Amino acid sequence: MKGIFSVLVENRAGVLSKTAGLFARRGFNIDSLAVGETEDKDISCMTIISTGDERIMEQIEKQLNKKIDVIKVRRFSENKVVTRELLMIKVTYTNATRADIMQICSITNAHIADLSPKSMVIELTAKSTKIDRFIKLMQPFGIVEIARTGAVAIQRDV
Repeated sequence: MKGIFSVLVENRAGVLSKTAGLFARRGFNIDSLAVGETEDKDISCMTIISTGDERIMEQIEKQLNKKIDVIKVRRFSENKVVTRELLMIKVTYTNATRADIMQICSITNAHIADLSPKSMVIELTAKSTKIDRFIKLMQPFGIVEIARTGAVAIQRDV
């Protein structure tokens, strides 16, 4: 089971380290972690995705709520949340392959962020499953480098 947690925390030094330490001490795995400031510069939002059974998800929620820097913890259901990741991928190209790469980008709504004589940087914002598929599509062209964010999530209105 996948647990998606939105954790509002005080925006100050050491909070991320303390949160990661909690997961390490308890033996919980972090599959994805993204942190960013909210509309209030004194508050950050952590999106943490972890896997485990229901007991582990409950323990994660309880342990997060005990942290002094934590303002609010929300656990989202997978079917009631919108999640997105950002992928930046650098691939090599030749005159023969450039059009194929550009066509794949067009079909998948990926954008060419930078073009140099031998490689291009492509960005894609999507669900993690779509990003995984896009990476597989790019492998035959020659992947030079990949940078990928953790997922961010926001709850759907019901």
